[in-house]
Amino acid sequence: MRRIGQANNGISVIALDGRAAAGKSTLAAALAETLQAAVIHMDDFFLPLALRTPQRLARPGGNIHYERFAEEVLPRLRGGQAFCYRRFDCRTMDYSGWAEVPAAPVLLVEGAYAHHPFFGRYADLTVFCDISPARQKQRILARNGREGWPAFRDRWIPLEEAYLAAFRIRERADLVI
Repeated sequence: MRRIGQANNGISVIALDGRAAAGKSTLAAALAETLQAAVIHMDDFFLPLALRTPQRLARPGGNIHYERFAEEVLPRLRGGQAFCYRRFDCRTMDYSGWAEVPAAPVLLVEGAYAHHPFFGRYADLTVFCDISPARQKQRILARNGREGWPAFRDRWIPLEEAYLAAFRIRERADLVI
């Protein structure tokens, strides 16, 4: 990471993508503490209701507001300065203030759709977090309860799987865990 940072304005970018409940956020939190890294959450870029058209959701990876991520985050990743972006709240399905990203030698972009090809190859290291379907269900039930499982089973997991297959996200990652 030091060599990567030296070649990129002293800043290393790691992108963590993967299946729902595979441990992306947990890994990002551990890496952030170990590497003194700042974390950018892809959950903050889910698509607002006004943009959730059938046509948009039919596109692989269309569930993420990739245009806003490309506008608000990508140009600032290697600037060496703190920056802010609008945070999207999945509970209220609306914007909810601003997320502040401090200047840091390592930036972690974590969450589903972090490797979307719309972004190009912006990360120095891409990591895919995998999980078996049985373990995924167990973790979602533990985290979101029985009432949360149907939304994952019927909507979120199929959208993620379409994206993962269409763009070969797992196969293109530098590291699979």
